[in-house]
Amino acid sequence: MDSVDSRDEETPLVVDSLEIETPRNNTRDIHILSTAFLLIFLSYGAAQNLQSTINTKDNLGTISLGILYTSFTFFSLFASLVVRILGSKNAMILGSSGYWLFVAANLAPSWYTMVPTSAYLGFTASIIWVGEGTYLTSTARGHAINHKLHEGTVIGNFNGEFWAFFALHQFVGNLMTLAVLREGSEGSTTGTTLLFILFLIIMTLGTVLMFFLRKEDGSKGKQELADSSINFYSYVISLSKSIIAPLFDIRMILIIPLIAYSGLQQAFVWAEFTKEIVTPALGVSGVGGSMAVYGAFDAICSLAAGRFTSGLSSITFIVSGGAFAQAFVLLWLLLKYSLTSGVLGALYPLIMAALLGIGDGVLNTQLSALIGLLFKHDTEGAFAQFKVWQCVSIAIVFFIYPYISLQTMLIVMLAGICLAMVGFLILTILVEKTFSSHSS
Repeated sequence: MDSVDSRDEETPLVVDSLEIETPRNNTRDIHILSTAFLLIFLSYGAAQNLQSTINTKDNLGTISLGILYTSFTFFSLFASLVVRILGSKNAMILGSSGYWLFVAANLAPSWYTMVPTSAYLGFTASIIWVGEGTYLTSTARGHAINHKLHEGTVIGNFNGEFWAFFALHQFVGNLMTLAVLREGSEGSTTGTTLLFILFLIIMTLGTVLMFFLRKEDGSKGKQELADSSINFYSYVISLSKSIIAPLFDIRMILIIPLIAYSGLQQAFVWAEFTKEIVTPALGVSGVGGSMAVYGAFDAICSLAAGRFTSGLSSITFIVSGGAFAQAFVLLWLLLKYSLTSGVLGALYPLIMAALLGIGDGVLNTQLSALIGLLFKHDTEGAFAQFKVWQCVSIAIVFFIYPYISLQTMLIVMLAGICLAMVGFLILTILVEKTFSSHSS
């Protein structure tokens, strides 16, 4: 009798031990990641757009941005190793600190506050973006495996959601700037102080959100790397592989022109387009509105492009469409555009902003998805190369744009997009041939 009772008591324990674990749903983490980046970058993006307006003495604002992207380029060479040691979640949390300090420095802008924080932001920006690319790709792969879904489709969908949220930072941030600095109060100390304090509060919320991210699949190996003692020889070998190895991969070499163009077109919008096209047509107050249109179409296109991404064929088609949209704007400005009055004079810059936003949304989502699909063996190193070449082109534009004409810049942009598309199409043919030979 006692033995029967003991068996009855043990039975529930056996059932509990056989409890079936439900597959982990990673969409929650992508929602959190996307929202956190939106909060951080709507504040930083708006602050960046104001640099040439509020920090004009000795070109402090523009020079700070040049230092920022130069630092960003340099530290991107080492970012993959830092992300491997910290893990992508911790790297993103640390990375957010640089954006917070940069905005805080604008409360008391001077060479002693802006230059050091810009250099530090270059470091933290490199690890937050390599961490983001690694985390999103790893999370998408885990979700595809757990739920038996097509990997390319999941990576495309997750990138689409993330970049759609991220693109909204231009829309929301510029509307906030217009609301707080209304009636041309951008020169008012009270107005800018209130705006930057509001930005700091929002950025803090974004950083706090990141703590709720679950550690990415495969983080155990990264933790073991962090916990183990790394001797100098191992450090040098690991760093060399992160920096040099991707450059010996023909796929990376063929993608680099498209990555560089993606940075070039972003800097063109921030520096040349707003100054040379929008301001003469709409005035300084119209810059915020045009950038809001740019951000809105960027977000819509990012979401749509992500939903339609399923593999290399779809990426090729979508990238070609985005490149055509931007090439159309560049040719329009170079050959046909002239400043006019009336409704059309105000409408043309907004149409251009929308088309440029569409192209940016395509490049952001598709490059991230492409790197995630092609470089599974070294995701951190591939995303580090992504930021290196993107930031090189951005930094160059910030330093040289005061000294070159709009026409020269447009010719450079058109040459860049042609070179980028040739390299990308060769890559597509090469990968398709490799896949066909393996299949046969």
